[in-house]
Amino acid sequence: MKSLAKFISLCFLCLAFIFYAQGQEQDSMQVYKKRVLENVEIDFLSSSYLQDGDNAAVTGGIGSENLLNGAGAITISIPLNSDDVLAIDASVSAYTSASSSNINPFDGKKLADPYVASSGASRQDVWSSYMVTYTHSSNDRNEIWSAKTSFSAEFDYYSLGIGGSFTKLFNQKNTELSLNANVFFDTWELLYPVELRGPESAGGDDDDDHPFNINSYTITGNPNYTPSFTPFSSKARNSYSVGFAFSQILSKKLQGSVVLDFVKQNGLLSTPFQRIYFSDVADSFIENFHLADDVERLPNSRLKIATGGRINYYINEYLVLRTFYRYYSDDWGINSHTASLEIPIKFWNKYTIYPSYRYYNQTATYYFAPYNQHLISNKFYTSDYDLSGYYANQFSLGFTYTDIFSSSKIWKFGLKSFDIKFIHYYRNTSFRANILTASVKIILD
Repeated sequence: MKSLAKFISLCFLCLAFIFYAQGQEQDSMQVYKKRVLENVEIDFLSSSYLQDGDNAAVTGGIGSENLLNGAGAITISIPLNSDDVLAIDASVSAYTSASSSNINPFDGKKLADPYVASSGASRQDVWSSYMVTYTHSSNDRNEIWSAKTSFSAEFDYYSLGIGGSFTKLFNQKNTELSLNANVFFDTWELLYPVELRGPESAGGDDDDDHPFNINSYTITGNPNYTPSFTPFSSKARNSYSVGFAFSQILSKKLQGSVVLDFVKQNGLLSTPFQRIYFSDVADSFIENFHLADDVERLPNSRLKIATGGRINYYINEYLVLRTFYRYYSDDWGINSHTASLEIPIKFWNKYTIYPSYRYYNQTATYYFAPYNQHLISNKFYTSDYDLSGYYANQFSLGFTYTDIFSSSKIWKFGLKSFDIKFIHYYRNTSFRANILTASVKIILD
């Protein structure tokens, strides 16, 4: 599957260069007009992400959330002619996770424990994504159409997406209206906690070195382990989104925008390998590990609505205030508020530092309860703390170098911008995360 995706991306890249050459020839025969994109632009992005906490959903709301992720992406934007741009994006990320490793905690090397990482194959994975976007601008640059398609995959999940957008500018480009729509068709690999797969099974995550046979272990607590578990009947998840945006330049120093987004999801919205424990069922253990009573079960439909706005105020050529607020609600009972402030400070013409702060809080879904507090009579249940009630703070500091004329060159490549940013995020639970990102944009003359 991954080889096919790489082949498709290569084909698109070859076609893009063919179209680019044809566009150059056509443009030379027409009256000059400013191109939407003058040169081929290449963006490189890399990031490193580290998180930790004590509320892993894989182990029912307790256990290590330690995860380390490294990611890289490249986007190539190619002007096909004066009006059209083709962008090709490829991303890859690799992670190691103490939480996902405990899909099968019985590796035989250490006592099974929700706070100890297993050596199973599911402790690590590689996610890859490919996207192609075509954008067309009208002659007066007041209308912009785009269409895109995407594909992504990891060890238990595959996604195919299509989408598009339309933007209209009015009032000498002081007013902007836009509409976007996307559809994603996703498929799960139904990977369950190892103890729920039958009396004898392989690790279930390509971990044949550690086959699991529950009859080979001593069960403590309640030795009559009879979980309330039936496999899911469907692997599919479909998501449909529509978004509206309005932006207005209010004065020489003030610009504002509002957005409204709708998302509808249908299908398997539960995560098959996230354990659930019932308070009214006797507990069964192997070593230090609580055997699952069931897996997370959530409704097969969800409607999300979000609305928000931005106000940007230009103080002077060195300082800008950027504010943002968003309200979110869904029919699972979650309501949230997000507010952020960013203050870009420009110095020495090409350099900018931008400190920012973001606050977030949300209510819990109707179906959330902590570890071992659900009832077997419940229809839906989750112990995923992403769906719990919490508040979070995020602090970040970024640095940007920008040279729109790309005066710094190596051969035919000019450096247009460089950006580096550090983010520290924490919740009022035990969850903490640090993120370091870096990006470089170059142009090809």
